[in-house]
Amino acid sequence: MDGNGRWAKERGLPRLAGHRAGTENIERVLKCFRDYGVNCLTLFVFSTENWSRPQAEVQGLMKILGEVIDRETAKLHEDGVRLVHLGCLDKLPQGIQQKIQEAVKLTRNNTRATLCTAINYGGRAEIVEAIKRIISDGTPPGNIDEALISDYLYTAGLPDPDLIIRTGGEMRLSNFLIWQSAYSEYYTTPALWPDFGPEEIAKALSAYSERERRFGGIKREG
Repeated sequence: MDGNGRWAKERGLPRLAGHRAGTENIERVLKCFRDYGVNCLTLFVFSTENWSRPQAEVQGLMKILGEVIDRETAKLHEDGVRLVHLGCLDKLPQGIQQKIQEAVKLTRNNTRATLCTAINYGGRAEIVEAIKRIISDGTPPGNIDEALISDYLYTAGLPDPDLIIRTGGEMRLSNFLIWQSAYSEYYTTPALWPDFGPEEIAKALSAYSERERRFGGIKREG
């Protein structure tokens, strides 16, 4: 969800105003994707690298994150949405950890849709953590394959992403789901996240529908 800071700067507002505007867009985006039949969506909320931002901004982000969890969890639960956390809880403030755990527990049996939130998430850190757990469990080297590694990732039991959309015009994955996105289609839009809405979603899904996914194979004839 890129571009909150630039959105705020364009309007002469502090960066945190952009982050707040970005959180207010989540419900609209989720509803729009669900209307298209997308029942599993992941939002990259806060990366392991984002801790390097100014302390005041990080503290403000954590405050906004807590407010969003408080505001949205009950509504999502009522709508049958299962919440899944991707990332490491340990470094997050204790209050945020508790809110995330409670939201995940409350919604764990919902089946209408799945919303994954990547908070304190990094793709490389996820793979390193998976390898450590595999070793800790005493898994023989000969038993390690791609399926086993996938079972040790935060996304165990979830489908790999078909489409990754990046707002704000950037052309890189920024350590996001790097194992899971091996064969994902990638789409970038110059729209900043607070402005990313139904029109941009329609463009992204239209572009995706025109792709031919070959997964390393060749184009089918006929």
